[in-house]
Amino acid sequence: MLLRTHHNGTVISRREAAQRLDIPLEMATRHGIPTRMTEQELAALDTNPPPWLAQSRANRTGAKPVWVELRCDVCGATERARPKKWWPAFTYLSCADHSPLDLPDPAAGLYREEFDGVGSRFVGVVDS
Repeated sequence: MLLRTHHNGTVISRREAAQRLDIPLEMATRHGIPTRMTEQELAALDTNPPPWLAQSRANRTGAKPVWVELRCDVCGATERARPKKWWPAFTYLSCADHSPLDLPDPAAGLYREEFDGVGSRFVGVVDS
């Protein structure tokens, strides 16, 4: 999410910086990433990471992503969010304002379960 242009370049939010550095927002806050920074400041941080960021990257196993992109299967709206441990493997995702009837029917013999609160505006659907 680009916010505005500053004399030193485009300014981004701390959340956007955390997503692009692939770190949790809490880590960005704890280590003093400002609420707004320029693209150039982010590039410098990414190119020459401080010890805490270098250590975070070295510890990364790749088993669990830091951020995932959620995409509505009805309208295509997207959002980046931190995955939660309670999220199952969703069959479909839809914006909360869509009707369940907007999604394909479950296959014969499958039961449909809905999970509210996925990201800031999605409902997860699992057919099993």
